[in-house]
This record gives sequence, structure tokens and C-alpha cells, in this order.
Amino acid sequence: MTGELDSDRPANFITQIIDEDLAQQKYQVIKTRFPPEPNGYLHIGHAKSICLNFGIAESYRGTCNLRFDDTNPVKEDTEYVDSIKRDVNWLGFQWDGEPRYSSDYFEKLHGYARELIEKGLAYVDELSPDEIREYRGTLTEPGKNSPYRERTPEENLALFEKMKNGEIAEGKACLRAKIDMSSPFMCMRDPVIYRIRFADHHRTGNKWCIYPMYDFTHCISDAIEGITHSICTLEFQDNRRLYDWVLEHITIEHHPHQYEFSRLNLEYSITSKRKLNLLVKEGIVDGWDDPRMTTISGLRRRGYTPASIREFCRRIGVTKQENTVEMGALESCIREDLNENAERRMAVLDPLELVIDNYPEGKEETVTAMNHPLKEELGTRELPFGKRVFIEREDFREEANKKFKRLVLGKEVRLRYAYIVRADSCEKDEAGNIIRVHCTYIPESLGTEIPDHKPKGVIHWVSAERHVKAEVRLYQRLFLVPNPGAQEDFLATINPDSLKIVKDAVLEESLANAVPGQSFQFERTGYFCPDSRYSGDSAKVFNLTVALKEDSQKAQS
Repeated sequence: MTGELDSDRPANFITQIIDEDLAQQKYQVIKTRFPPEPNGYLHIGHAKSICLNFGIAESYRGTCNLRFDDTNPVKEDTEYVDSIKRDVNWLGFQWDGEPRYSSDYFEKLHGYARELIEKGLAYVDELSPDEIREYRGTLTEPGKNSPYRERTPEENLALFEKMKNGEIAEGKACLRAKIDMSSPFMCMRDPVIYRIRFADHHRTGNKWCIYPMYDFTHCISDAIEGITHSICTLEFQDNRRLYDWVLEHITIEHHPHQYEFSRLNLEYSITSKRKLNLLVKEGIVDGWDDPRMTTISGLRRRGYTPASIREFCRRIGVTKQENTVEMGALESCIREDLNENAERRMAVLDPLELVIDNYPEGKEETVTAMNHPLKEELGTRELPFGKRVFIEREDFREEANKKFKRLVLGKEVRLRYAYIVRADSCEKDEAGNIIRVHCTYIPESLGTEIPDHKPKGVIHWVSAERHVKAEVRLYQRLFLVPNPGAQEDFLATINPDSLKIVKDAVLEESLANAVPGQSFQFERTGYFCPDSRYSGDSAKVFNLTVALKEDSQKAQS
């Protein structure tokens, strides 16, 4: 162990602390942990913590545990456990050994609670939850002692045993640490450390009806696992006092230190699991993996890559200063990644038929297209070309000014990878809508410039005879305001136009075999991926990941 960071890992105040600890030989091996509660899916804020904790372990050739702090059976589920494992692996990280669970330590935690009781440092309180809140005081006024605070250790042990045996009703008693009701820190005013819950646990079933609180469990779990640096977000800064108090007053050898960093606040998103769960329960989104959600599973389904999220976390850095990151910073990371790595394809989202009148009926030829303009090693593909093709409706106008660089009556454009064509006329339906454009092609113009023919621009197309029909989902930001979580009713800020479904898109044939996990640039439109929710269906569904440019599609994320 040299304590030196890998060259590709940025330094921050936590790594500086670790460097100092190693220099002083305080630790031989660095051990971190990522400790989610399995009561929801992970979001982009968790990605920052994952990258930090696992990244530190990788940099220092240490270890990182995945530990589920599963102390509330009412809200936890194996679905969430499985999703968290999947997300951590997808981001490119592997935990040390088997996943840990706080429930693995229930026996030990119960023993440490009894130790505090025996030392006169914990008591069974029979105040109601409302009374406990009332007795706790306020930020400006101290709390007052519970009338049950001075029970003897013997009385408290007997009552705690009754709690454990299910002989006391839920809400009628709890175990509290005996600290200081006049402390300026609310978390130190005799916090509850055990409560009664008559609910089956996802791992222990009905073995227990008392469950330890998070603040009591977390520090002891860290100590049991030999964690060297317990890293959490700033909202737990005051709780560090309770973290230290518990470890100082029980018989346990190892005493980790807690360090806090600023949580990730991202514009136009919600990172409260309670509020995310409400969006799911109310049917506002179609699940935790809805591509409009900034959950890790939602971003994955949207087409974000692990590399783009890791790069985003690297760029925003690790500090103690609270700030809000622009959504554009996250979009920039995926746009740069896909610009470099995504193969190009042609897709027409709003098809308008283009008939080449002087092209032979029944003839078909192939034109060669590059898979990536800057990467010859990605090769080429062959596209079928014939008398009829589809172009984007917005790429044709009967009349237009000089700024319009696409197809206009009497003017020429090049069909991407194919010929120069001139628009001659158009057909309309009874309502006056253009349904077909007729044009003439220049036979000698395939792949070459022709004297006296200077097309105004290049437009993409798809064969009308051989193509893939698809549904394309265009996403905008889920919320209309940058900080929806700060609103009195965050649901009132939902963007009613956050999803637009295009039913009749036509794509080039090569996309028939596209599978979830692949990404493509639909030329001149944006980056798209097959929707994993419908990967087994015969119909193709593609999701917009991000527009080609930040301002090319207003408000898209």
C-alpha cells in the first residue's frame, strides 16, 4: 500500500484525508461501503456515492462492501435489493465478497442495545410518538425528560424483553438512548434506537418484532465490518455525534470515522425516494425505470451509458459545498460519449413520400454508408435505394428563404449517401396537406459532385420499400421548474408534454436487429436506443436519449 491515487482518479478532500491516514499508518487497507436502504430504486445522487465509495476502494486497492441497511420491514422489498445490485454492477463496480445486510447483525445489535440498558444509557419509553415529538423541544427551546427516563436498568431490561417477545403493542413503547434532552443537536435528545414493528422482514421473516433504528444500526454495522472511512452526505453531519456516541459507549473494538460530502442536487429532477415512489404509485410515470426519471434504471432505459454517468460524477467532484448542477452537465456527458461511440443510422420520424419520377420503376440498387464518420474501423453498411423513399416532412417546403437548406420546389438537395434530387411538384389531400413530393434525380451524382449542380443541403431518407416501422418516444424534462422538490406541491410542476410518442416512424433496415444496450445516432435528429421494456415485442420501440445539440430541441433532457 503506497496510498497513492491511481492517475485517472481525481483528488478531493476525502482522498487527502485517506492519504494522511495512510502516511501515519493509521490503516493498512482502506475499506469503504455503499449502504443503501432497500426501500426504492437508486437515483443519480446514489450514483455519485457509488462512484465515490467504490472508486476510492479501487484507487487505493482496498475493498468496498455493498451493505443493505434493511431495518424497516414495512418499506423494504427484495425487488429493491435486486435492482440495487443490478445498478451497482451496471455502473461497472463489484463489491467485496457477498452483499452484507444490517439484518445479518440483528442479534449483535440487540446485544449492544442491552449493553446500553445495563449501563444506564438506554431506557424503555412509553410516551406516544406524538408525545415524544412534543417533549423533544425545538431548535430554540430544549427538550424535557420523559417521565419514564429514570427507570432502573432492571426495569428497562424486563420491558425491552417484553417488547422483543411481542407483549407490547406497536407504538406503545420504544427504546431510547439516554443522552441529553437539552443538547443543541436534536439527534442527541434521547433518540429512539429501537421500535416495535409487527411486520415480516424480507430476510428474517417474523423472527423479530423489534427493529433497530438506522442511526443506531449504521455505525455498529460499519464497526463490525471494519470500515475505515464511513462516507455519507451532509444531511448526516449532525448525526455524526450520535454515530460516535454509540460506538464510544458499547464494547466494540473498531471505531470508524464518518465523513460528509455534499449531496447531488440536479436541476429538473427529484432525488427523494418518497417523492419518486409517489410518481410511480400515482401512475404519473410507468415505473421506477421510466426514462424521464433520473433513477439509474431510468437513465439506463433512456440510453445513458455507465461511462457517461461515471464521467458526470467525476466532473462535478466531491466537496462540502452544497450546489445545484445544471441538467445540461449530465446531458453533455452522454452526448460526448455517444458522439464518440454510437454508430450512425437514418430514421424518418414524420415520413413524407418522395417519388423520383425519372428513376426506373422496379429498379433497386445499394448505396454505401459509413457507420461512423470519424471511425473507419467501424466499417460501412449497404442501404437499399429505389424509386420511392421517405424524407422528413419538415425537410420539404414549397417556398422558403435562403436560410432553409433543405428541399424546396425547383431547388436541389443531396439525399445522404445517394443522389442529388430536384423537387418538381407535390400532391396534396383534400385538406391541403402535402402527401407526396415528386422529384428528378441526377444519375451521375452518386457519391460525386456534378458541375452546374450545387445542392443547398443534405437530407436523410429511408427506403419506402424496405424499412423497419417503429414507435419512437421523444422525452422532455419531467418537471417544468428547475427545483421541483422545493415547491409546495411538486406534482403541480409536472410537464404535461414530457413524453411524445411517434407511432409511424420508419427506420433503415439494419435497425431491425438492434437490442437494448445499443445506442445509435439517428442522423440530424438525436441519439436513440431500443427500449428494454419492449425488447421481446415484434414492434420496435426506440427512446430518445439526448438531442444532438443542447439547444436543438428546446427543453429536452
